[in-house]
Amino acid sequence: MALRLTPPTKNIFYLSTLCAIVAFVLYLLGVLGVVGAEIPTLAVAFWVGMLAWGLMTAGVALKGV
Repeated sequence: MALRLTPPTKNIFYLSTLCAIVAFVLYLLGVLGVVGAEIPTLAVAFWVGMLAWGLMTAGVALKGV
């Protein structure tokens, strides 16, 4: 049984892209020191990036199911 990969729907693609952009902005804010140390922006950016990756992976793998 082979896994059939299909392009994700537009909504999943847009939501995943939005999460990736938010993760990138949070990462830049943390690296540049714009946001104080009381907010763990790098950790939040990592998990938002993982959410974006998971959404895109699910959208590709599960569209035809």
